[in-house]
Formats: sequence, structure tokens, C-alpha cells
Amino acid sequence: MDAPRGPTEKAIQNGLVGVGAVLVFDGVGGMRRHEPDKPLPTLPPGGFKLVVGNSKSPEFKLWLRNELGEFNSGMLTAPTSRARCTVMDDRAIVMLRIVRPGAAPNDVGRQFLTIWIEQFRVIIASELNILDFLGLAKWEQPAHAPVSPADLIARLALRATDRLEPLIEMLGERLDAVEEALITQRTEKAQDNLEQLRRTLISFRRLVWPQRDALNTLEIEDLSFFSDRDRLRLRDAAMRTARIGDELQALSERAVLVHEEMIDDRAEQMNRAMLLLAAVTVIFSPLTLITGLLGMNVGGIPLAENGTAFWIICILLVAIGGGLAVWMHKRRWF
Repeated sequence: MDAPRGPTEKAIQNGLVGVGAVLVFDGVGGMRRHEPDKPLPTLPPGGFKLVVGNSKSPEFKLWLRNELGEFNSGMLTAPTSRARCTVMDDRAIVMLRIVRPGAAPNDVGRQFLTIWIEQFRVIIASELNILDFLGLAKWEQPAHAPVSPADLIARLALRATDRLEPLIEMLGERLDAVEEALITQRTEKAQDNLEQLRRTLISFRRLVWPQRDALNTLEIEDLSFFSDRDRLRLRDAAMRTARIGDELQALSERAVLVHEEMIDDRAEQMNRAMLLLAAVTVIFSPLTLITGLLGMNVGGIPLAENGTAFWIICILLVAIGGGLAVWMHKRRWF
């Protein structure tokens, strides 16, 4: 049996194992990447550093415990189910939910970014490949990197929103298809698709609204190292997340209206069927009465001895039934 293979160099550098990814920002839009085998560089004035790692990695958990203590490191790596923001003294922990790349709207895989924020350092614990998610190629260009920890968080939130927008568009297209199916009387298939769509919308809303609240909380908290520009950036990210939430709300309201339209359409079909049954009952009731009277086994039945009586009665019944049908049709009863 082959010996277990160790992590690749790229995995270590990307922070997927241990503490391998450290980015140093100079505070004016510049960034450089720290090599794992070299000592940490001195931060420039006004700069900060970003440390990323895999939240499931034992090496990274040990490093967090040594750096932040047992309680804080446990908050960073503990499983959670919703986005939130927790402020402690002059530090904060923010948890953001990220849509898995390539996820379909009805199968939204979610992963978390747990972020420790302090004045000169940001730590991210996640199973995501953070560096790919951040898009470092653009940051490596002059004056394109985040200039503060809050700016970094805002960009993370905007990247998370970017992943949501194509899925929201797909949900809108699916709802359009449901409405088209309803118009073309394919109600049964449309009903199944609408139920699935509404469940997906609920799942998306549970993802988006807590994330907006977390960003709003971070913006209004009194962290000493947040500037007015930082709060504006966080507010922009929260507003964009809220816009996604508003789009989801609008889709949910449309889905409710479509559902009500389906119910009305079904009720209308039921009313038509009941009206048709009532019309048939009205037409055949006098015919049944006549045939019942003529079928009594007593003396004195009219035309009992006439050989053509059967055909006379049939013609009479057809005439009565036809007359009733014409009369009901003129009154638009069916």
C-alpha cells in the first residue's frame, strides 16, 4: 500500500493546509504575498495583513489557538448555520455565507467565511480556496488592493453577491417559464416547478438577509480603526446585498401571485365542470320523470297498445331535451 501523500505546495500556499497564505497590504492599494518559508515581513505604516487557512486543518486550528486563545479560535472554526457579526472590544468576528461555484439554484451548496478583524490583521478560516475566491490577479495590479480591513470585508461581501446574481437571474427565468406553462394550460407540470421554485427562494432568502444584517452591524459598530470611507464601503456592500434580497422578495411575491392564479384557474375549471354536470342534470331530470311514468306497470298507460309509441316517445324526449339545452345555452348557463 502506498504511503499517504502530503499536501501539495500550492495547497499550502493557498492556505488549504496550515497557515500558508499571508498577504501584506500597504494601505494605499498595494499588496505583496508572503512566502511560507520566510519570516513575516514588517507591516508598513497604515498597512495590515491577511492570513487565510482551512478551518478543518489541524495545523491551522493549532495556530489559531496559539494566536487568539481557546475561546476566540473556537468561534472561528465552530460550525454555524447563518451569517452574523460579533463585536468584542475593538475586534470583530464576521461570518459570511458563500454560494458554491457552479451550484444550481435548487441545489445551492453553501460554504462559510469566518473572518477575524482587528486593526492590523484579518484572519479568514474557511474550506474555500480563499485566494481563488478573492481574485488576486486584479489585486496585484498597482493601487487595486484593499486599503483597510473593512475594505477587504466589503470586497468579500461583494464577491459573494456576484456569485448570487446569476442564480437570481436563473430563478427569474424559471418563474417566467412557470407563468408561460400556466398560460398554455400545462398546469400540473407548472405546479410542481412552482413548488420547487418557492422552496429555493426561501433557501436563498435565508442566505441573503442575515448577511445583510451582519454587514449593517459591522458598519454601525464603534470600531476605532474604521474610517468614514470604511463605513461607506461596508454600507455599499450591505445595500447591494439588500438589493439581492429585494429581488428575491419580488420573485417570492410573483411566485405567490402565480400560485394564486393556478388556484383560480383550477377553481374555474371545477366550476365549469360543475356547471356542465348541473346542466346535464337539468336536461335529464324531466326525461327521467317521463320515462319513469311511462314505465309503471299499471293500466291506463297512454299509447300502450300503439306499435309506434316507442318512437313517438323517443322523438318527444329528444325534442324536450334539445329544447332545454337550447334554452340553457341562450341563458349562457353552459
